[in-house]
Amino acid sequence: EAPSSVSYAPIGVVRSPYVERHGTPRQATVGNDELGVIALNPEFRGSLKSLDGFDYVWVLAHMHLQTGKLRRFQIKPPRGDERHGVFATRAPHRPSPISLSALRLIDVDEEKLELTVQGLDLLDGTPVLDIKPYVPYCDAFPDA
Repeated sequence: EAPSSVSYAPIGVVRSPYVERHGTPRQATVGNDELGVIALNPEFRGSLKSLDGFDYVWVLAHMHLQTGKLRRFQIKPPRGDERHGVFATRAPHRPSPISLSALRLIDVDEEKLELTVQGLDLLDGTPVLDIKPYVPYCDAFPDA
């Protein structure tokens, strides 16, 4: 049986031009060239070494404004006309408010502990839980 709760400490925060949910892109990679910054907490000095060798990163974040308990487990997506189970959608309203974004990596500043990223779909102040490099040979599914 799964534990009743888990806890994570953020590794940093998103600095984004988006300050409210309305107007924030729904998907990171769809028609979005907006730049933003992921600022890491000071205790993660050294953690960005070699990340500049990648073109994209996966960013896991906590959707901190999703405070309500999910009451509906079927959702009608914006581009659909029928309801689907929440796990068959990319809707932001989820049982666990965790987001996953594939973002283009523009710059890595190891001194400032900042990543400049493109294609941001996260609000300013969003807590970042983890960053992983996008590795095409194991992250892409060309025939999906």
